[in-house]
Amino acid sequence: MTDAILVWVTAPSADKAAEIARTLVEEGLAACGNVVPGLRSIYRWEGRVHDEPEALLILKTWAPRFEALRERVVSVHPYECPEVIRLDVADGHAPYLKWILDAVTPKQG
Repeated sequence: MTDAILVWVTAPSADKAAEIARTLVEEGLAACGNVVPGLRSIYRWEGRVHDEPEALLILKTWAPRFEALRERVVSVHPYECPEVIRLDVADGHAPYLKWILDAVTPKQG
């Protein structure tokens, strides 16, 4: 197991996902954000089934920064209840994992 994590966030559009990614990378909460356009999400919300286009944002960061990243996503996301799911990285290419850790600003204090 490493300290690297992936965080999945869905957004209403690729542009909104990119805006969120840029904010998180600029603020040192994520090393990278990949925007995957063209999702179709079917979900139940407030008693109704919805079928909507979305984009997926895959963020790379490290475990000690997850809570700050989650809070920031919620603060800038247009959804009332945004998807923010943490996936622990069991293993990976060591130089890439090191880059993730080096690129994320350590928590202050």
